[in-house]
Amino acid sequence: MRVFFAALLTGFLALPVLAENPQVELQTDLGGIQLELYKDKAPATVENFLTYVDSGFYNGVIFHRVIPGFMVQTGGLTFDFQKKETREPVANESANGLQNLRGTVAMARLNDPDSATAQFFINLVNNGHLDAQKDKPGYTVFGKVVKGMDVVDKIAAEPRGLYRAFPAAPNTPVRILKAKRLKQSPEADGNKGE
Repeated sequence: MRVFFAALLTGFLALPVLAENPQVELQTDLGGIQLELYKDKAPATVENFLTYVDSGFYNGVIFHRVIPGFMVQTGGLTFDFQKKETREPVANESANGLQNLRGTVAMARLNDPDSATAQFFINLVNNGHLDAQKDKPGYTVFGKVVKGMDVVDKIAAEPRGLYRAFPAAPNTPVRILKAKRLKQSPEADGNKGE
């Protein structure tokens, strides 16, 4: 009986660790935004995103495309609007059942569905027209904002239009000062609790 309960307890304690999603914090000029990533629904996209996070790629990029009532986009341009060199594109995973709802995070791309690299956006509203349809791929949702949606709304409220070549960029650039992966579990800390 004691062995049964020990096995049951061990299995129960292991569940949260197995089910845990990676989390990333974006420290911006206007405050912190915490993201939860859906590795089970968009494995290639999450791996790609975390590779950029871990390498420091996002440190210093700006929110260069801000459209109130739609989304805020970042991940590719420096403070002086220079495009950063990216890795190879990641395969489109938009048919994963996740929808472009307010607060979700999705990959930006060109017309080619498999052209997403580093740029991503946060939906300000429900954008169902960006979801995958039977006859066409959508924009891959791979996470959601779990803290700091008020910061995202502040970014969306910034005055825009000063830069002729980038009319959707805030007049005072809003940067990601630092993007970092958050440690969430004993596994991430090297099982210090054991």
